[in-house]
Amino acid sequence: MICSYAGMEGKKLEALQSAEKDLGRTLLAFSCQDLKPAPLSEEQLEHIKALEKELGVVVVAF
Repeated sequence: MICSYAGMEGKKLEALQSAEKDLGRTLLAFSCQDLKPAPLSEEQLEHIKALEKELGVVVVAF
């Protein structure tokens, strides 16, 4: 399973912003999908690790 930031608009965004105001807290919304990571060779894995280090993000291959 992989989760990412859920871009929202309209009534969904308004509901989230209303809840933030009511709670006095910042809320993050995520959307999850049932995906399986791709099998990678050691060379491919090292390439992705180097890219992650360079970009400062997590990279997932599927």
